[in-house]
Amino acid sequence: MSPQNAKEAFRTYTEAYQLGSGTNPSTAIRSFFAEDAQINVVHPFNRLDGAQSYKDDFYSKLAHSFEHLQRNDYIAFAGEFEGATWVTSTGYYSGHFVRPFLTIQPTHALAYLRFGEFHRMEHGRAVESFVFLDIPELMIACGCWPIEDSPGRDRGYTGYLPGPATEDGTLWNTSDPDRSLSSYELVTSMLRKLATKDEEWRPYWHEDMVWYGPAAFGSFVGIENFAGFQVPFEQTFSEWIGGAAHGSRTKHFTRFADGDYICSGGWPSLNAKQSSTFLGQPSKGKRLYMRVCDWWRRSEDRLVENWVFVDIPHVLLQMGLDIFPNHHEGVESVLEDLKEF
Repeated sequence: MSPQNAKEAFRTYTEAYQLGSGTNPSTAIRSFFAEDAQINVVHPFNRLDGAQSYKDDFYSKLAHSFEHLQRNDYIAFAGEFEGATWVTSTGYYSGHFVRPFLTIQPTHALAYLRFGEFHRMEHGRAVESFVFLDIPELMIACGCWPIEDSPGRDRGYTGYLPGPATEDGTLWNTSDPDRSLSSYELVTSMLRKLATKDEEWRPYWHEDMVWYGPAAFGSFVGIENFAGFQVPFEQTFSEWIGGAAHGSRTKHFTRFADGDYICSGGWPSLNAKQSSTFLGQPSKGKRLYMRVCDWWRRSEDRLVENWVFVDIPHVLLQMGLDIFPNHHEGVESVLEDLKEF
């Protein structure tokens, strides 16, 4: 399936969530996902098998908690990775928060839940998907996030995160393939410079860059403020190995570019051996595995914006803290799956 055809199918799916679309999102879910699609959603949802399970066990529960539910995809594009066609998007769900969602009590006001998605496409339908949610961002907004610590020098901004400053993140048309390849190479090279002694990642970034991080970490503007997060974060671990590293135990399930936009994701992609306190949890010398994804925007030959998710509840679970104590379904299997690494 070509990336352009995949975009068309994905655009139809995303537009079904918009107010006044005339399409029921539940119907769109059944049309977009293959019946036997392997759908992975952040903890505590984890593995959902097929369109029906995704609708019943995730979307319907979200719609039950948020009246007038809609979503806004402010980045969306497509590409190829290792012979497969992928589509991706990120943005926000929003609605009137009226009933509990997981352990989060409703605010009876407008609320937002940031999402990011990756779908491997075959014959016009998603056959494998990875869905990230920044549940801690919602918990912070509702005043129920239990952790004060952030791994950076300073606690970053934790509120609503905007889309691209250029407002051109939905790429439904075909991009210049040479520009896309150049963008892919730019990000791949940068990723391999993370966790280096001399911060060799710096030349890839504009000095006014914005890092839109997971709320449990915070967001930062300016390369020095970003370094105030990134360097202490790396130093929390005696080993810090990303999904683009050669020979890594973990890897990206996809990484591709479309014009000036680039993405990557891993389930997990980052593995790191904890050597000091992280998110308020003392070190036990364990290797932690992090489900991480990113979207980047470049301008000329520098990266200027970066949207990031980390499945923090999944990381906390590995450190012995379950922030969803009433949602134990599959917890043992989640931890068991990590043994393969």
